[in-house]
Amino acid sequence: MAVEVVNEVLQDMFVKHEDGWYHAKCDDLIQQYHAMAEKNRANGRLGGRKKNPVGIPAVTEAEPSVKQTINYKLETNNQDTYICPPEGEHEPAKKLPDCEHKGVIELYHQWLPTLRKVEVWNATRQGYLRQRWREVAEELAQEKTIDTSHVLNWWGDFFQHIGKSKFLTGKVNSKDGRAFTADLEWILKPSNFAKIVEGKYHGNH
Repeated sequence: MAVEVVNEVLQDMFVKHEDGWYHAKCDDLIQQYHAMAEKNRANGRLGGRKKNPVGIPAVTEAEPSVKQTINYKLETNNQDTYICPPEGEHEPAKKLPDCEHKGVIELYHQWLPTLRKVEVWNATRQGYLRQRWREVAEELAQEKTIDTSHVLNWWGDFFQHIGKSKFLTGKVNSKDGRAFTADLEWILKPSNFAKIVEGKYHGNH
């Protein structure tokens, strides 16, 4: 039973790569911790760091701003997996609608008919969509109570936004005469997804 729960959490919250499971927020927190620890060591070699402004608590290696307990270790199926610890007390999380894979894929085909069609929907692609779906749902839920239709409406607008980019829809040739064309898996990858939302592939494209 415990293994099933763990697998469900991994599928919902993490993305599997060749060397293990990863979570974008965890990776950011780990990088912040290491950067702060290195800064503290450098300040120590220089005889200490400057005093912090009034009202801002000092950060030391003994009490880093990102706790060292960030690497909670969870062993499943003889593999080491790392998950983020709780970040203090929070209000009960709002119930978010379950990821509607079929609905999102249908909207992708509807609004982006010239892009590669989805023929295979494997575990990796499912994981990408679950993560992006959760991020969108959490953002929408901050403003109002939502259901599946609200999140699907957002995805419909998102795919229409992509359709306005000449680069993403294969209408811009590179120096070698080839045109890049996005597909749903590429769109759902964290860095690509963020750039599309920010309009990085629009403008002159």
